[in-house]
Amino acid sequence: MFRRIRKKKNEIDINAAHELLESGRRGVFAVNGDDGYPYAIPINYYYEKDNQKIYFHGAKAGHKVDALRASDKVCFTVFGNETIKEESWAPYMQSVVVFGRCHLVEDAEKSLELLKKFAMKYYPDEKLADEEIAKAGKAAQMFEIEIEHMSGKEVQEK
Repeated sequence: MFRRIRKKKNEIDINAAHELLESGRRGVFAVNGDDGYPYAIPINYYYEKDNQKIYFHGAKAGHKVDALRASDKVCFTVFGNETIKEESWAPYMQSVVVFGRCHLVEDAEKSLELLKKFAMKYYPDEKLADEEIAKAGKAAQMFEIEIEHMSGKEVQEK
């Protein structure tokens, strides 16, 4: 159902793909938007390797939510781990592409628990994370991507 990476020599193993998802701070989230146009936006996210899910927060209404109501099929891409191996002017970079289904997290208790895990990835300490959640947590809607397929690759930018 999902395409394999065409150039096998560029494919990274699944452990490297998991590592990039765990360490990455931002990715590009894409949905089927209005009138058949793709709609892709940068997001911060939290990845749970054990249950193969990606979480992020956003508004309870808008283009993204409307698109998800029409179709829950999504694509999420993270890139990074830029390294220099031979030539300083042509770095290598890794990327991971995820296909899955996305939905709103409806359970309020679970949503707050996920929001705390998400916040701990980005805030320097728990006190600041708790303060922000107390101030704005009730307005945040958590989204969950259930991963159906994932692939990663490393390419040299030359």
